[in-house]
Amino acid sequence: MIRHCLLLVALVLAGAVDAAPVEQRYSVLVAGTRVGHLVASIDADRIGIDFDFKNNGRGPTMTEALVLGDDGLPVAWTIEGTTTFGSRVEERFAWDGEQARWTDATGSGEATLGAARLYIGQGASPWALGVYARALLADADRSLPVLPAGELRLDPGESLEIDAGGSRASVRVHSISGLSLGPTHFLLDDDDQFFAVISPRFVIVREGYEETHERLGDLAERLGRERLEGLQQRLAQRFDAPVRIRNVRLFQPASLDLSPPVDVVVAGRRIASVQPADAAASPGEVLVDGEGGTLVPGMYEMHGHTGQEAALLNLAAGVTSIRDMGNDNAVLAGLIAGIEAGTIAGPRIVRSGFIEGRSPYSSNNGMLVASEAEALAAVRWYAARGFHQVKLYNSMNPAWSAAAVAEAHRLGLRATGHVPAFSNADAMIEAGYDELTHINQIMLGWVLEPEEDTRTLLRLTALKRLDGLDLDSPRVRRTIDAIVANEVAVEPTIAIHENLLLNQHGEVPRGAADYLEHMPVGVQRDARRAWSDMSAPGDREAYAGAWQTLLATVRALRERGVQLIPGTDLGGALTFHRELQLFEEVGFSRAEALRLATLDMARYLGQDQSLGSIETGKLADFFLVAGDPLADLRTLKAIRMVVKDGTVYFPPQIHAEFGIRPFATTPALTLPQPVAAR
Repeated sequence: MIRHCLLLVALVLAGAVDAAPVEQRYSVLVAGTRVGHLVASIDADRIGIDFDFKNNGRGPTMTEALVLGDDGLPVAWTIEGTTTFGSRVEERFAWDGEQARWTDATGSGEATLGAARLYIGQGASPWALGVYARALLADADRSLPVLPAGELRLDPGESLEIDAGGSRASVRVHSISGLSLGPTHFLLDDDDQFFAVISPRFVIVREGYEETHERLGDLAERLGRERLEGLQQRLAQRFDAPVRIRNVRLFQPASLDLSPPVDVVVAGRRIASVQPADAAASPGEVLVDGEGGTLVPGMYEMHGHTGQEAALLNLAAGVTSIRDMGNDNAVLAGLIAGIEAGTIAGPRIVRSGFIEGRSPYSSNNGMLVASEAEALAAVRWYAARGFHQVKLYNSMNPAWSAAAVAEAHRLGLRATGHVPAFSNADAMIEAGYDELTHINQIMLGWVLEPEEDTRTLLRLTALKRLDGLDLDSPRVRRTIDAIVANEVAVEPTIAIHENLLLNQHGEVPRGAADYLEHMPVGVQRDARRAWSDMSAPGDREAYAGAWQTLLATVRALRERGVQLIPGTDLGGALTFHRELQLFEEVGFSRAEALRLATLDMARYLGQDQSLGSIETGKLADFFLVAGDPLADLRTLKAIRMVVKDGTVYFPPQIHAEFGIRPFATTPALTLPQPVAAR
């Protein structure tokens, strides 16, 4: 039956028969849980698409109307709906045979027919991957310029047979580069029709084949790992000799200043010595010319959900340690194993055990629990496997929180998390939280009614109620006083709220202004659209006012001596630099912001004996910038070299592999004979 339908689809697309519309149906799966659907209704050259999924109480809702020409390329395309965080999508594309015109979130454009003819839908569903792939397969070198700008490349991969419930499909892996920073992996069947898009945790697969999600996730993990293993072999520089970085100044977090010019010598994984800049090198050393730049200790991104490519990009940004705040436990374990074995590149990872309650709004991550007993069992599981802390999430029954926190403390774990729905930060402080995650989780308790449900987008959209909030009111003072009295740390994740509250269609986000033009065209295009729906009168102004209230709250916490934690929940890397700039906006000096990201976090995690500063005997985790970050934190973008565990990486080389225009040049490196990199 399936084979018959696919043949009919092929004939319809070829215009060979006049047939009733044919449906291609797909399931959206997160960690094996069905969270949505994609349905393509095909009527000759006209395709209607319904795409909707919700995980963690949010996700896109899109409808598309697509018309394909005789060559299989779009001639008309409308895309309408809402994005993951609720902003509206009204996208249009049309081609009249000579002129292409389009409107998306970045604005309107047009082009006279030239080399580029394939349009890339900004809000398109993954079904469009099949359209792009067929166009690329028809091209001799499988590479095409595309509209509005950029280029796509297709790399066909291995073939495999997929079996599920008595159905069988022959499929082939394909990877498209040019849509985002890394390749997108997906499957086409033997009629070149879209079958699945795959990642380690997120899979959209043809209906009836849902039980293959684990195999497809494993396939995606392997494809990503093999790519990163190849990059590691090409990019990682390991030396069987001391490495001397000459003529650099050290950022000294303890004293909040820069050292005089020195040489730093690395032997193996550790800093062998810090020597005067005029010290003579011993025979056989590898020499790196620092040219008067600054060495900064490796930084800590304290709110990651680490993936394969993000691990390498964070390393290129000087982030040599990540606190992972919730992940697929098996996927994360495999990533850590690869990093520790040295087969792939990435920061050190400290794990948080994610515990979520079961509900229609669950974030399908970590461990989902349906009772207090299951929550306690999850805490014990994490404690037995070396996790640093547990993180409780939105759908957890707040009545279970105190018991879960107590068990975590009894077993030597810290406890942090969101404020579960129908509760507030005051209650979680009383339950024993060591840390509160996200500033909105604290502030919502000041503006929501008890019955309002924060498992939905309300936990974000209700922030506009913060506009004009009196921070001296008893309700606000009570919470902040409790945070101070109980020595609760706060991880505000300021930058993600900046995107949520301020980003507008067509505008370069404030936080990306100093790096966006270096990014691939597709990344630039996606960045220039709003996150939130601000279409109602007064909403834009209310969100902007809420942003000022948020900054004032973080500033007040700092002034009260609360331990603030730098993390992004945005993937880290270049966005982590923005997080530090925002810490400067709330009152930290640039030196204090850098100390927070280095030595303070090493102390917070109990790692300061080996990390957090550049000193003899500590692990060799640091990076070289061309200028003085204490004069301007934007200097952090110009990273010339990163050393992690004694292994040397050059960010300009890493960025080139992701289509990012480098921010700096690599330093001069001299290899003595017969010493060579391996």
